[in-house]
Amino acid sequence: MIIIDRILDMQALMRRCRREGKTIGFVPTMGYLHEGHAALIDRAREENDVVVVSIFVNPLQFGPNEDFARYPRDFARDRRIAEQHGADVLFHPEAGEMYPGPLTVQAVVKARTDVLCGRSRPGHFDGVATVLIKLFNIVMPDRAYFGRKDAQQVAVVDGLIRDFNFPIELVPVPTVREADGLAKSSRNVYLSPQERREAPALYQALQAAAAAVEGGERSAAAIRRLVREQIEAHTNAEIDYVDVCSYPDLAPLAVLEGTVIIAIAVRFASARLIDNLILELPKAPRQEE
Repeated sequence: MIIIDRILDMQALMRRCRREGKTIGFVPTMGYLHEGHAALIDRAREENDVVVVSIFVNPLQFGPNEDFARYPRDFARDRRIAEQHGADVLFHPEAGEMYPGPLTVQAVVKARTDVLCGRSRPGHFDGVATVLIKLFNIVMPDRAYFGRKDAQQVAVVDGLIRDFNFPIELVPVPTVREADGLAKSSRNVYLSPQERREAPALYQALQAAAAAVEGGERSAAAIRRLVREQIEAHTNAEIDYVDVCSYPDLAPLAVLEGTVIIAIAVRFASARLIDNLILELPKAPRQEE
């Protein structure tokens, strides 16, 4: 596995790969890799000639009171995991390499951000979009791999690729979970032992919602209420949001139909956790005028 920390070196290697007719799969990460990231790398390995993993904790996507400084970092561990799962190139730039001076142009995401995490994290997805534009131009991938746990991010990336005509296939990969259902996350290390015992209740609440939908419930308000009650009954976490939206356009719904996301975010003492389920439902019949 090759490790590169300079943009020009990365671009030169990628141009050579493209001249040789090789397909490039890209897994952008902020590091502290876990089984969820490994699943992305595995999928990229199956589908491409060259697999690139980036590790860059992007300061633009953290708010002033968020955890940029203490975000977990362990490059030696990340390097080992990436190599074990078949990555060919590890791109690991410093912040000064990615942002050598003040930006003269920065992306502003206009849609799909006023709900879910975007509502309480203003500017977050602008930072995500800006760094991804840079990374896509540096790596020049054929396919980019993202986990569905961050479903709003996947929706924003979908719009980014379409709007800017990147010749990239977006490949969403299902959420990887612990044995008790908790979604894998780098921030899980922040949980206290008691919080870790409570955290599986998030997925259990989503499963209860899915069961209610399977039983015929179509009221978004009823589903939101059910999920809130489940989380409040089994955790001491503060609920940030419980939302029911269409997907991927993330429009709020009153009645569940079509592709629907049930998404949650909660705050424990030192960790904010997110999770979601995406359901495919028949469209409701339209009344004749």
